[in-house]
Amino acid sequence: MKPRELKSAIYNEMAGMTKALGNPHRLEILDLLAQGPAPVDYISKNTALSVANASQHLQVLRNAKLVESDRRGKYVYYRLASQHVFNAWCNLRKLGFSQNAEILRLLEDYRSKNKEFETMTAEQLIEKMDRDDVVVIDVRPEEEFETGHIKHAKSYPQRNLYERMAELSKEKEIVAYCRGPLCLMADEAVKFLNKNGYKAKRLEQGFPDWESEGHPVENR
Repeated sequence: MKPRELKSAIYNEMAGMTKALGNPHRLEILDLLAQGPAPVDYISKNTALSVANASQHLQVLRNAKLVESDRRGKYVYYRLASQHVFNAWCNLRKLGFSQNAEILRLLEDYRSKNKEFETMTAEQLIEKMDRDDVVVIDVRPEEEFETGHIKHAKSYPQRNLYERMAELSKEKEIVAYCRGPLCLMADEAVKFLNKNGYKAKRLEQGFPDWESEGHPVENR
């Protein structure tokens, strides 16, 4: 193969991978799979896609070498092909935040409706955890919590936070986290808790970001 042909072939392969990323549903699927392996039904349920559509998007991601799969009993589980895929998603997200003002405007507009909404960095949370003066709650579904979570975090899925709210103390600061910066489950949990007299903040990051930075986790 001549040098020009080689370069064209390589760039063509790279373009195929980036083309697979050029779809909002597939980006959301990658964000979900960053929490851990999942079957098509779970992916469908959590992305508001039909099972057929979710399967089609997964095939595109698998053909692009971004997702892998394995059979567990009668179910096929999908997962990110490597840590490099998650890193690429994080970098794409950072690029969006830095270069596309509309992304930040949408998030800020959403959060500005709740005047008491505050966020906390990973470094600030670690400091508070060391002093044992904060309660960390994971508001993702139980399945994702069981796959892996921040060390000492308690599982309080957003969908049943109302029923379990009384278990939390109003005397201690509460920090809620979810899947990542684009996930709004923690936003809704913080809004709900503050409205009911609790002192709650949202962790800026999600669990995969926390883990990738080497902070303490459990069940991984």
